[in-house]
Amino acid sequence: MYFLYNILILVAGFVLKIAALFNKKIKLFIDGRKHTFFKLQQAIGKTDEVIWIHCASLGEFEQGRPIIEKLKLKFPTKKVVLTFFSPSGYEVQKNYENADVVCYLSLDSVQNAKRFLEIVHPGLAIFVKYEFWPNLLKEIKISNIETLLISGIFRKNQLFFKWYGGWMRKSLTAFSHFFVQDENSKQLLNSINFNNVTVSGDTRFDRVFEITQQNNGLSFIEEFINEKYTVVAGSTWTADETMLVDYINNNASENEKFIIAPHNINAKDIADLKNSISKKVVLFSEKDHKNLSDYQVFIIDTVGILTKIYSYADLAYVGGGFTKTGVHNVLEPATFGVPILIGPNYHKFNEAIGLVKNKACFVINDTKELSLHLDEFFQFEKKRLKAGKSAQKYVVDKTGATVKILNYLE
Repeated sequence: MYFLYNILILVAGFVLKIAALFNKKIKLFIDGRKHTFFKLQQAIGKTDEVIWIHCASLGEFEQGRPIIEKLKLKFPTKKVVLTFFSPSGYEVQKNYENADVVCYLSLDSVQNAKRFLEIVHPGLAIFVKYEFWPNLLKEIKISNIETLLISGIFRKNQLFFKWYGGWMRKSLTAFSHFFVQDENSKQLLNSINFNNVTVSGDTRFDRVFEITQQNNGLSFIEEFINEKYTVVAGSTWTADETMLVDYINNNASENEKFIIAPHNINAKDIADLKNSISKKVVLFSEKDHKNLSDYQVFIIDTVGILTKIYSYADLAYVGGGFTKTGVHNVLEPATFGVPILIGPNYHKFNEAIGLVKNKACFVINDTKELSLHLDEFFQFEKKRLKAGKSAQKYVVDKTGATVKILNYLE
C-alpha cells in the first residue's frame, strides 16, 4: 500500500501543478511550497532546539494557538516552526508573531519528509486535530521524536478502523500520546490497541474564552450600530445571503441593523451582494468619511475582524450550513453569549451539535424559518438572553484542554 500511496502522491503533485495554471488557490498551494525548505534553512540552525506545530488550516491553527502561546512563554529560547497544509491557514497567519518560521508543509513524499525532519530536527512535534501523513509519520517514528496529537477527533468510518487499514494504523504508532476531544474517539483508538489516549477536550474552547478577555472594541462598529439591535451574519455563502437579503428587504424593522461578513470577499460577489439589498448599505472598504449610523447594513469586505464584530451582536447567523463542507465556527459568537442561527449541515461538528442540544443554537432550513427566528429573537429579549447565556456557559464549561496537555508535557 505504501508503494501505491507514493505513486498517488507523485501523480497528485503533477496534477496540482497543471491545475495551478487555472486556479488561484491551487497556485498559492504550489507556489508557497517552492520556498519551504529555503525558509527553514534560513531560520533553523543545527544547534537550535525546535518545537514544530502542524495545522491543516486556519481552524486547526485556532485550536493549536493556546498551546503555541503557552509553550513560547515557557520555553522562550526554543524556536517554533509552524506549518500549514492549506493556503487559507498560511495566507492569514504567515506573519504570526509567536512562530520563528511559518511555512507550508510539502507534499508527503519520502524525500520531502526526510529533508524536512533533517532541517527542522524537532524535539517535540504537535499535530492539531488531524492530518495523518504516512511518510512523514514513518520518518518521525524512525527519528524517535516526541509527537502529540491534540484536539484529535476520530470517527468509525476512517481508514484506521477498517479491516484493510493496517498500513494507516501503523502510522499512528508515531504518536507518543493522543489528546482527543471526546470519549468516542478514545474508545475507537482503544479498539485498535492504542491506549496512550487522554480525553482532554478541544483547545478551541480555551482559545475563544481567552478572546473575551482581550480588547474587542471597534469604534466604527459602535458608530454603525448606534445602540440599535444588531444581527451579525458571519462567514456567509450565497445560499445564506439570499435568505438574509430576503428578510432585510421585506421584513426587517428600521430598528434592526445587519452586519454581513461573507466567506468570499472577491469584488464581484461583494458588489452583487450590495446591489441585491434595497436598504442603505455601506462596505468596510468605503467606510471612511461616511456617517455610518445612517446605514442599516454593513458589509465587511475584509478579513481578520469577524471575531471582534461578534462581540457586538444581539444575534448571530453563522454561514456554511447550506454547503457540503458544513457550518463555520459557532464558538466565536457563543463565547460572547450570543444566540446563534445555522443551516442544516452541522452534524460533523461536535460544538455545533452541543450548542443545538443546549438550545443556544437554532437550525433553519429555509427562508421562512429564518424569518420566523429573526422576528422572534428581535421581539422577545428574554428568550434571546436565555439562549445567549446558555451559549456562553457551554463554552466556559468545556475549557481546560490546554492545561491538561501542558501538564503532560511538564
